[in-house]
Amino acid sequence: MEREAGSRRSPAKRKAIVQAALELFLAEGYARVSMDAIAARAGVGKQTVYSHFGNKERLFLAVVGEARTAASATPDGSAESIGHTGDPRTDLQAVGERLLRVVLSPAVAALHRLTVAELTHQPELQQSWRETSSDAILEEVANYLAAADRAGTLEVPDPLLAARQFVLLVATEGRVRTLHGTQPLADAERQQVARETAELIIRAHRPSGC
Repeated sequence: MEREAGSRRSPAKRKAIVQAALELFLAEGYARVSMDAIAARAGVGKQTVYSHFGNKERLFLAVVGEARTAASATPDGSAESIGHTGDPRTDLQAVGERLLRVVLSPAVAALHRLTVAELTHQPELQQSWRETSSDAILEEVANYLAAADRAGTLEVPDPLLAARQFVLLVATEGRVRTLHGTQPLADAERQQVARETAELIIRAHRPSGC
């Protein structure tokens, strides 16, 4: 039995389940997709799907997480991190551009549109999305702003709040400009959104006397 349980939770099967769920969610919506259909598409038993994810909502969030990870990876597959050039404007613009690449990537944007479409019948999806949205980048920006506060380049009494404001402003502006990811965003526009948001945060937290 231990061998069977280990097989059910194998990385290869997990990857197959996530890919199958992504394809079905985007093709048919959240409510119309059953765990049986996902299992059949992935080529595994339904119990294997439950063994990995517990329920459909957690599977959906795992799909979102995988889509974000894929969109934020560098060409060599590694995770990109915020730079520390000593210039907050440069560093925040760079992370803002990276955030836009993630939220406007085809899979992530489509999954976000799906949660909006399901809002009336599946409000828990939007709540869960908000609670997990851009967690890694949010923490990264908060840590950066806390370091800038310690260094005296910015005055940020609440780094987490300022980071959340930055992330939400960038993501929302990107979604509005692209009709929630259905229209392309030119490189120049992406740079502009990230730059203007970075400047807004910097003006709000400029050290006293500067």
